[in-house]
Amino acid sequence: MQFFGGSEISPSPPAPTVSGNNAHMMYVFNRNGVCLLYREWNRPLHTLNAQQDHKLMFGLLFSLKSLTAKMDPTSAERGNLGVPQLPGQGCSFHSFRTNTYKLSFMESPSGIKIILITHPKTGDLRESLKYIYNLYVEYVMKNPLYTPGTPIRSDLFNTTLDQYVRSIA
Repeated sequence: MQFFGGSEISPSPPAPTVSGNNAHMMYVFNRNGVCLLYREWNRPLHTLNAQQDHKLMFGLLFSLKSLTAKMDPTSAERGNLGVPQLPGQGCSFHSFRTNTYKLSFMESPSGIKIILITHPKTGDLRESLKYIYNLYVEYVMKNPLYTPGTPIRSDLFNTTLDQYVRSIA
């Protein structure tokens, strides 16, 4: 069963703009901030150790989600800044761009957060992130040997993910 519609993994969504090796790295976090998966494809510079990097990324996401919910011009309810919201609750962000990279973000109703860092000129990746989430559901969550909340160690998922990311980036 596919979370975002259909009963099996659908064909890949159309590739976003810009060609070449555009994907730099990807994170998958659970709702508690545990990094379930970290992948690199094109990251020339490492500035932090892995644990610091994961904490910094999750903190950035937490802060941006809180800020966007607080600044939502369409909602009268304004929770306290920094108070966590349920997935899908309130205003959310999908991406931001700097001069050196673009961060694309998707959060599932179950609290799984997928972050893909790409070239700054890469187009909208929302459909691609949904497709990656569907791969996660099919190859990780449906695997009877996988224990939820533990790092993802599925060779089939990793291989399929690598092939897909190389095709979009």
